[in-house]
Amino acid sequence: MSDNLHIALQFLTALSRYRLSEYFGKEATPPELPSLHEDNSPFTRFVLDKRLTVDEFTVLATALAPHIAPYLFDNIVTEFLPQGGDLPALGGVKGANTRYMLPTGETIAFLLAGSDIKRRTDVRQLFSADHFFEREKILSIEELKRGEPMLSGLLVLDPDYVELFMLGHLPAPKFGIHFPAQRLHTEMEWDDLVLSQSTLEQIRELENWILHHDELMYSWGMQRKLKPGYRILFYGPPGTGKTLTATLLGKYTGKEVFRVDLSMIISKFIGETEKNLASLFDKAQNKNWILFFDEADSIFGKRTGVRDAHDKYANQEVSYLLQRIEDYPGLAILASNFKNNIDEAFTRRFNAMIYFPIPSPGERLTLWQHSFPESAILDSTVDLPAIAKKYELSGAHIINIVQYVCLQALSRNTQIIQMNDILLGVRRELVKEGKSA
Repeated sequence: MSDNLHIALQFLTALSRYRLSEYFGKEATPPELPSLHEDNSPFTRFVLDKRLTVDEFTVLATALAPHIAPYLFDNIVTEFLPQGGDLPALGGVKGANTRYMLPTGETIAFLLAGSDIKRRTDVRQLFSADHFFEREKILSIEELKRGEPMLSGLLVLDPDYVELFMLGHLPAPKFGIHFPAQRLHTEMEWDDLVLSQSTLEQIRELENWILHHDELMYSWGMQRKLKPGYRILFYGPPGTGKTLTATLLGKYTGKEVFRVDLSMIISKFIGETEKNLASLFDKAQNKNWILFFDEADSIFGKRTGVRDAHDKYANQEVSYLLQRIEDYPGLAILASNFKNNIDEAFTRRFNAMIYFPIPSPGERLTLWQHSFPESAILDSTVDLPAIAKKYELSGAHIINIVQYVCLQALSRNTQIIQMNDILLGVRRELVKEGKSA
């Protein structure tokens, strides 16, 4: 844990003592914003990158306090009320499972404004919808029942930021209904991906966007002219490398890649699909994750004419998704077998569309040659150039066939790969596709 977290809590303690001294009519000097140590911790980077003001730094330190020093406020209050007693002006509530004070918006108002009513108005701005705390879902004040003062709500720091600041890394999100996406990873390298030159060039352009996006947007000032994020369509026959490409992009740019399980998002109940989508995007917001929507046709497909209530709500789901994906500040990749299956409202908003064709004979030969394990020995009758030329197969097909023939060889207790096994494997794959060998 960064030493700067302790510095932040020391500042918070000094500020609390100053305000309480002022409240009880004692002379005190307000503390100055401390200088942070030079380290590369997430907390330090966050403070510096966001250029936090004194007010914002105080809010962040207060929100972190219950997680790092739970009894901080209770101990300070005891210094001023040694006989015990409540101090409503400081705000705070007791949690359902805690015995110590949890800070509220009133706590922030007391620390920053004291009895200055005008300053309290400024404090409310820290929790407005336009402030980056709320806009980026970093921290907020818990919603209360209608009629209750807004600042009396609990101060809530997003759990991911708690983990990030305290442990130095974000926890892996748990796959489930609240985050219906699974992390993708691979042991393969770019050299294992066999694509046409045209497709590879477009992938390199996409990699450039990931690597230089922040510099383009902020150092070059393009955030005023460009929409956040990048939306791209991968389309082409199954097994041509769309998923592997997305995974490798993440691997080589240091980004987490998550494949969205659309079956868990789509619901027959009205409003549930939007709710599931909101949960996904809220979790991914400002995490720099790559979201990969495989078989995107199922939810990004063309909207229909409204014939009944079902059509109406289905179209609403697509419209809502269009809005959320357009606002997503990271990279969103949609994958489909056919470009024409995607709603035109989406295609107009794609920054790019990349076609993944069935490999050419030369590319198929490369795939065959790279797919066999080093321990396998090809029989003298195996003619890979002829197989690559004759059979129009994708990379996924070829991997399936190689697995089949290797298992056949192992079942015979040999390392030799037979031509007949390869041809049988080819026929098995073609039959799956409804084709004849």
